[in-house]
Amino acid sequence: MSFKKQRFRFWLILGFVVVFLTVGTNFYRGNFANGQETYKGLKLFTDVIELIEKNYVDEVDTEKLMQKAIQGMVRSLDPHSSFLPPEAFEELQMDTHGEFGGIGIVITMKDGILTVVSPIEGTPAYKAGVQAGDKIIKVDGESTQEMELWEAVKKMRGQQGTKVVITVMRENEADPIEYPLIRDIIPIESVKSATLQPGYAYVWVTNFRDSTTDDIKNAIDEFQKEGPLKGLVLDLRDNPGGLLNQSISVADLFLEKGTIVSIKGRLERHTKTYEAREKGTYPDFPIVVLINGGSASASEIVAGALQDNKRAVILGTVSFGKGSVQTVESLRDGYGLKYTIALYYTPNGTSIQAQGIQPDILVKQRFIDETETKEDKRLKEKDLKNHLEGDQNGSDEEGGESEDEPDKDDGEEITPPSRHGPLDIETLKSDNQVMRALEILIGYDIFTSAKK
Repeated sequence: MSFKKQRFRFWLILGFVVVFLTVGTNFYRGNFANGQETYKGLKLFTDVIELIEKNYVDEVDTEKLMQKAIQGMVRSLDPHSSFLPPEAFEELQMDTHGEFGGIGIVITMKDGILTVVSPIEGTPAYKAGVQAGDKIIKVDGESTQEMELWEAVKKMRGQQGTKVVITVMRENEADPIEYPLIRDIIPIESVKSATLQPGYAYVWVTNFRDSTTDDIKNAIDEFQKEGPLKGLVLDLRDNPGGLLNQSISVADLFLEKGTIVSIKGRLERHTKTYEAREKGTYPDFPIVVLINGGSASASEIVAGALQDNKRAVILGTVSFGKGSVQTVESLRDGYGLKYTIALYYTPNGTSIQAQGIQPDILVKQRFIDETETKEDKRLKEKDLKNHLEGDQNGSDEEGGESEDEPDKDDGEEITPPSRHGPLDIETLKSDNQVMRALEILIGYDIFTSAKK
């Protein structure tokens, strides 16, 4: 064994022993026992490393071996915790800022397999026919079997106009399907809006970015220039989430008072309740919020806040159920650790985790002829390996962070509104859930006018 490797192992164990002996005198006996177990585990770990270094058939890179061990440990916690090499921080930043070149898919790891959650309309992947549920087995001929999620994202992103080939396995297809794709710019545009008819506005929030709250305010202010709003359809379908602070400020636009969301963790500093403020709240026009199985995290916070505070009617299908809070800690040598520190709870104390938001009015189909089984097959938080279970007793505690595929109609393709380019009002008018929401708002206006 090399001197460098021996020294690394020595300092690994010694470092733990020093910490253990320094603070151990202040611990209770149970913590002392836990420390002993941790020490035994570290000793076992170094024994395994030593045996592999000495006897494995090929020479191994100890540093890479350590990284893989850490990745495996963190991955076993839950689907959203991960060990991040330096390059992964760039990917995180791209998710909340600017634009990037890519193929236009939302992906996750399901049972250790890279799986498409949804293609994004108007993008190369969508146009080529990539579907939700496809399992990506190769990227440019390289197997994804041992690939980290961030690595796969990095390989598929790239300069506009360059080529990448993904190979997928699809249910009911015997052979793999190969998609040669030309990368395009995937702009990050989080808010789109349109007038459904005079007095009734439609605002679609595709994700929660740095500017989402301001973009929504700008859209509503433009509507109000035309006259008072009689009602708003807030579309959060297929919204995978984003920034926690933006979801809170969006909900605060429509709430004068009350709890928006509670975050409860094991540590007191990870427990907090966010309250609405009266300042900056829009007038009390009626709101219908649209959700489906692709609505996750930040979008579930907004829907839950408006639902529990009786500020909006929630229409659609049960949301994704991603109710956990992650933080990113910087480590030495540019590495990072993203891990779960708390769970979200709606104002009524209901856990979102693996449960989702239940709509007030269940409307399964986005389009009239859309099959209902499609929504049932959508990947949800509860389907992910090692997912955390929601705490349904959260209300007893005091609180102290993809699209539906198109269907065919007589040979003509009907597609949901696209994140790219202007909204098509005719497409919105063929959207069953949007039209149901509009009917509710019109009915409410007729009813309240009759009572005056």
